Amino acid sequence: MRDKKKHIIATVTNDLSYDQRMIRICSTLVDAGYDVTLVGRKKEASVPLVERSFRQKRIRCRWEKGFMFYLEYNVKLFFYLLFKRFDILNAVDLDTLMPGHLIARLKGKPLVFDAHEYYTELPELVERKFVRRFWKRIAKFTIPKQKHCYTVGPELARIMGKEYGVDFQVVRNLPFRQEAVAKPEEGQPLTLLYQGALNEGRGLFEVIQALEERKYIQLWIAGEGDLSEFLREEVDLRWLKDRIKFLGYLQPEELKETTLKAHVGLNLLEAKGKSYYYSLANKAFDYIQAGLPSIHMNFPEYAAINKKYDVFELIDDLEKDTILHAIERLLSDPTHYKRLRSNCLIARSELNWENEKEVLLNLYKSID
Repeated sequence: MRDKKKHIIATVTNDLSYDQRMIRICSTLVDAGYDVTLVGRKKEASVPLVERSFRQKRIRCRWEKGFMFYLEYNVKLFFYLLFKRFDILNAVDLDTLMPGHLIARLKGKPLVFDAHEYYTELPELVERKFVRRFWKRIAKFTIPKQKHCYTVGPELARIMGKEYGVDFQVVRNLPFRQEAVAKPEEGQPLTLLYQGALNEGRGLFEVIQALEERKYIQLWIAGEGDLSEFLREEVDLRWLKDRIKFLGYLQPEELKETTLKAHVGLNLLEAKGKSYYYSLANKAFDYIQAGLPSIHMNFPEYAAINKKYDVFELIDDLEKDTILHAIERLLSDPTHYKRLRSNCLIARSELNWENEKEVLLNLYKSID
């Protein structure tokens, strides 16, 4: 039992209300005896924060996207951290690492770098040479100086470790263990669920195109992002509003309930940039935990999970016929569907946060 709790400040650039990953991590650290503050952004459309076991702070910015947002947020985050006492900083992703690195050095405090993604290889940056070059310089200046780093999958740990010359541990994005099993309502149309950001390279436009030809299938899209307006316009233009529903941002508890009502989960990605190609998204494990068969790309991390547990339907590309074939195989072959569902229920006893959290806690204990 600690005489004095160590104070951890964790920093992100997103709205705290919907960040399942950081809610899970911060709650776990509090349960382990740490005092935790999670810092994020406040947008015009932000909803009131739900009370959690950790402190929450949101920084309001004039700019909400683009280079000016990141500049403004990083400057404000720097001065916020400058006048706060803490024992450990947790910088989540490259877009909060620079102020965290500078303040940690200035105050002589340890920093834990959480690379949720391979930031300089995001699809949004791959074709934007100037912006990508800027973030690459930030990465080269900051990451090699960090002693405590982790990421979400073995492949990303290997690649980033080699590039930056530091050791990355792996803390997978696993959900809490649950007992409930996906069970759509009787008479409900065959329902696909996508949960996550509505950003470039997520395969959503391709799914919308594919579903034009399948009037008996509906799609629920839970989340928002850079393509929110574009995707809504496409659905309107194609007269699909009755079958494709935009649920917006959902609180973690609401998202869990929604997942239990779907027939098939979706996690489709373009191989545009190494970040997506080597990703291991939390939604993949959310689907497993719900006993929900799901469709994923045949990328290294998903292929490795499937080889061990046989829980996914994997596809090699985002062509319309490929997507439709995968959907129809799951929805028209009860034997195949039931096998994947049964395997999910077996796999979820291993692939849960109750098991994975020990890796995170051991990392923080090593700093004590």
